Amino acid sequence: MNSKLRDENTDRLFKAILQLKTIEECYNFFEDICTISEIKALAQRLEVAMLLRQGKTYSEISESTGASTATISRVNRCLLYGADGYNMILDRLEKLEREKE
Repeated sequence: MNSKLRDENTDRLFKAILQLKTIEECYNFFEDICTISEIKALAQRLEVAMLLRQGKTYSEISESTGASTATISRVNRCLLYGADGYNMILDRLEKLEREKE
């Protein structure tokens, strides 16, 4: 965990996010706390991570998501050397998708 990131306010934010129970609640909370551009950027990064794990190239990802190669590179670095947050959540999302089938 990044000790530069962790503090009381950030803990409170994450505890608040953990209280959200539905997608609608997420939309309502994030629309209030973030700009539309910030939400779209977060969603784009998650999409980039998913596509990288599927083996897509930077150019394919950039074309399909509109993400810059700098953003794709940063997400790739996190996938390979980060705190494993992307991999953890992508594994869980993939499990949810399999359970739907």
